[in-house]
Amino acid sequence: MRYIELFISFLKLGSLAFGGAYGAIPLFREEVLSHGWLTDSMFTNIVAISESTPGPIMLNIATYIGAERGGILGVILATLGVILPSYIIILLVTINFKSILNKSSVQSILKGMKQCIMGLMLATGLFIGFQTFFGNIKYIQVDVAAIAILAIVSICLLVAKKKFKKELSPIIIILICAALGGLLY
Repeated sequence: MRYIELFISFLKLGSLAFGGAYGAIPLFREEVLSHGWLTDSMFTNIVAISESTPGPIMLNIATYIGAERGGILGVILATLGVILPSYIIILLVTINFKSILNKSSVQSILKGMKQCIMGLMLATGLFIGFQTFFGNIKYIQVDVAAIAILAIVSICLLVAKKKFKKELSPIIIILICAALGGLLY
């Protein structure tokens, strides 16, 4: 039964995840918390890990939760559930690309979805940022280490931009954050 629940939940998420991972994170969060698969802080950590590991964020989240809830079969079903809707939509759009995309009704739908997705991304960024810097939303506590890491990385980015006239590689930023996290936590 848990395998069917995993597949259907991630199929639903994959069907509603327009705008990419950042627009879908609130949907994933709601689904995961409603099933009790992860706590709120665990979900925030999984999002952070999924952002820094190779591959699409939604796929990484689905894979992790599938592994936690159902082992290898859980990984396969959660991953299949999250990618199947996109695959089918892309297949159908590719077949009928020109005739579908040029319709004014499709353009109107896409414009409306764009605004909604931007709002979801902003809400997600604020939520994750608030939870990272202030901890549990019910009991506000300032996380000095997280603020220090942000400040140090921001300074490193500014120095690299001014002194070397180029931006730091995302890999270097991840390594700096990992080292600082190891030191400060």
